[in-house]
Amino acid sequence: MNRRRFTQQLAAAVAAMSLGRTTRGEATFLASAPGVDGERINRQLLELAQFGKNPYGGVSRVAYSEFDRQGREWAMKVMREAGLAVSIDAAGNIFGRRPGSVATLSPLVFGSHIDSVPDGGNYDGDVGSLSAIEVARTLASNNLVTRHPLEVVIFQNEEGGTVGSRALVGELTADDLLLKTHSGKTIGDGVTFLGGDLSKLASVKRTAGDVAAYVELHIEQGGNLDREKIDIGVVEGIVGIGQWEVTAGGVANHAGTTAMSDRRDSLLATARYIDMVNRVIRSTPGRQVGTVGRVQAFPGAPNVIPGKVIFTLEIRDLDQAKVEALSTRVRAEGEAIGRDTGCTFAYTSLHHSRPAVCDDRVKDAIETSARGLGLSSRHLPSGAGHDAQHMARLGPTGMIFVPSVGGISHAPNEFTKPQDVVNGANVLLQTILALDTAAWT
Repeated sequence: MNRRRFTQQLAAAVAAMSLGRTTRGEATFLASAPGVDGERINRQLLELAQFGKNPYGGVSRVAYSEFDRQGREWAMKVMREAGLAVSIDAAGNIFGRRPGSVATLSPLVFGSHIDSVPDGGNYDGDVGSLSAIEVARTLASNNLVTRHPLEVVIFQNEEGGTVGSRALVGELTADDLLLKTHSGKTIGDGVTFLGGDLSKLASVKRTAGDVAAYVELHIEQGGNLDREKIDIGVVEGIVGIGQWEVTAGGVANHAGTTAMSDRRDSLLATARYIDMVNRVIRSTPGRQVGTVGRVQAFPGAPNVIPGKVIFTLEIRDLDQAKVEALSTRVRAEGEAIGRDTGCTFAYTSLHHSRPAVCDDRVKDAIETSARGLGLSSRHLPSGAGHDAQHMARLGPTGMIFVPSVGGISHAPNEFTKPQDVVNGANVLLQTILALDTAAWT
C-alpha cells in the first residue's frame, strides 16, 4: 500500500472510530496502525531524569536553573531527531514544528513542560513532553503527513505559575517579569537565560482560533486512576485557583511576663484561622479544596509571643463562582477571629487563574481513541493547574491523564508504570489523528 493510500485509510478509520461507527475492516486496520516506541519513551524519561538528579531518586530541575537549561538542550536534540523544526520563541518556550498537507489550516498543538519543583519527581510534565515528541517521530518514521501543521511545545516554567503559556495569551506582565523564582533569577532574567527575547515578548501572543486544538498528556497527580485500575483519564476541566499571602498582625511581647488575657498572639489567631479554612471548605458539597501551605511566625523566638505571622491561603475548584464565594466566607470568618483575638488579617494576591472546561469534542476524541486501543477510561477533573488552562483560550482543548502510583506527585517517589506511559502516548497519537480528520478542525 502506498503512503497516500495508507494515510487516507488511517484517517477514515480514526474518523469512523470517533463517530462510533467503526467497521470490522476499519477496526482491524486500526489495530495494525503504527504505535509509539514505548521502550524509547521510557528510556528517554530516564535520560531526562539525569539533569538535576538528586540523592533521593527525584529531580530538582527548577525553571531557569543550569539543569533546566541542560534539560532543554537535550530535549531540543531529541526533537530534531524526530524530524521537527525546532525554535525558541521570545518567551522562552520551545516549539518543534512539522508542516501539514494543508498549509492554511491552524496547527494542532500538543506537549507539556520539563521543569520541576524543588525535590520533585521524574514524570510530572516529562511524560507529556516526551510522548508528544514520540508521536511526531512515529508519524515521521511511517511517512504519515497530517492535514494540519503540528506543533510540539515544551512550555517554560510551568511549575512557577504556567509562565510560558500565560505569555502565549498575553498575560505575562511587566510586574511578573520582576518576580524572583526558585532559581534566584527573576522571571525576566530567566526568559533571557533560556534564549528568549524580552524586547519581542508581545510577538508570541496568539488569539482565539490560532490553534486548531490543544492536547496535553499528563500524569494524574492524584490516586483515582491507580486506585480504580483505570488506564486513561479524560479530563473534564482544570480547576481555577485563588491564592493569597495572608499577614496576621498582633503584638510581640515577653512570653513570661504577659498575662494570657493581655495577649494579642498572631500565631494563636493563625491556628484558629487554619482550622476555620478546613471547616468552611468541607461544609459545602463538592470537590473544592482549600489549603494553608506555608506558615512563618515572627520574630520566631521561643520566649516571644509572635507579633506577626505570614501564611498562604489557596482555594481550588472547577466553578469560579464557588472559589469566590468560599474566599469571601473565609475572609468574613477571619474577621471574626481577628476581633476575638485582637489581631488583624491582611491579604496580598499571589496567583489567580480561572477554571478551564475541556472541549466536549476533544474529550470524545480522547475517549474513543482509548476505547479503540482497548483501554479503560473515566472522566475526572484536574485538581492541579496546567498550561492547558491558558491554551483553552486559543482553541478547543483536552487533557489525557495516566495513573500516578499511589497518587504521589511533586516528590521523588512519583512514579507512573512504563505500560501506562505507553498507553498514554498511544492515546495521544490516535487523538491527534482523530482531530486532524475532524470536520470541525
